Formats: sequence, structure tokens, C-alpha cells
Amino acid sequence: MCISRYQRGLTLIELIVFVVIVSVALVGVMTVLNVTARSSADPMVRKQALAIAEAVLEEVMLQPFTWCDPDDANAATATNYAGCSVATAAQNTVTAKAGEARATASAWDNVFDYNGEAIGSSISGNSFAPFTANVTVVPAALHDIASGGEAALLISVTVVSGNETIQLQGYRTRHSPNALP
Repeated sequence: MCISRYQRGLTLIELIVFVVIVSVALVGVMTVLNVTARSSADPMVRKQALAIAEAVLEEVMLQPFTWCDPDDANAATATNYAGCSVATAAQNTVTAKAGEARATASAWDNVFDYNGEAIGSSISGNSFAPFTANVTVVPAALHDIASGGEAALLISVTVVSGNETIQLQGYRTRHSPNALP
């Protein structure tokens, strides 16, 4: 029986070469999938830290930036720090916070109350380290707005969780110094 050259199958050598090439490719793909699966939780921690940083920055930026502390009797009418009924050191300045605490009856009610604070946050049910948001509020020059009169502030929020650190910054200006909550 004569077999034509078009009816022949694979040789043993061709089959072995094919199996080796497919095996090497499969090992490469499996290695990539293994590395991806092992570190798939890292983006979740980063996203949670970013969400906390955004929330804290928004909370600070939405606070009043008035001449006087919003609890001051003259807060709605003061045109500078001298117009406040309480001494400037206890008013809406970088060193403010006299007797106030976050999320209490005498809650923080102006931008400067957050300066230097470490705000803790733990997402329930997670197995990761708790998140800590550190807030700094400092006078800053913003284009034509000078920093000397505290007319513009640079607000920095740094969230740390384990080895993950996220920092967000925003500027707040004193655009309506008599607006109260």
C-alpha cells in the first residue's frame, strides 16, 4: 500500500516540540495569574485610603472659614479678627480649638479646628490595619492672595494604613468670612 505524501501525520519529534512550546507558554501565563491573584487585595486598601482621604478633605473644606469662631457672638458681622468678641488666639486661627472636639456637642466648626489632628478610621470587617488621617491646615499664598492675612489655606490630608500612604491637598479661601453654618 502506497501512502501519498499528503496523507502523512505528525512525526514524534514534531509532537514533542509542540508539547514543549505549549508547556512553556502555559507556565508563563500561570505565573502572571499567580502574581496577580496574590496581590489583588492591594488596590482595595489603596482605594479605601483614597476614599477616606477624599471624605476628610471634603469635610474640612466644607467648614466655615470666618474671621471669628462660629460660636462667637460677632461671627456674622466681624470684618477682621479684631471684630471678634473673644481674643484672637482662641478664634479661627491655626491654633484654634478651645474646648471643641470632633463629633461631639461642641463639634469642630471651622477649618482650623482640624489642624494637627489625627483622625482614626477603621472599616468594619476588614483584616487590614486601621486607617489614620492626619490633617494639617496652614496659611498659604495662592496666586494673588497673600498668606500673611490667612486669606488662603493649604489643607493636607495624609491617610496611612500599614505600608500604604495617600496624601491629598486642597486650597480654601476666605471668600465669605461671615457665612455661618
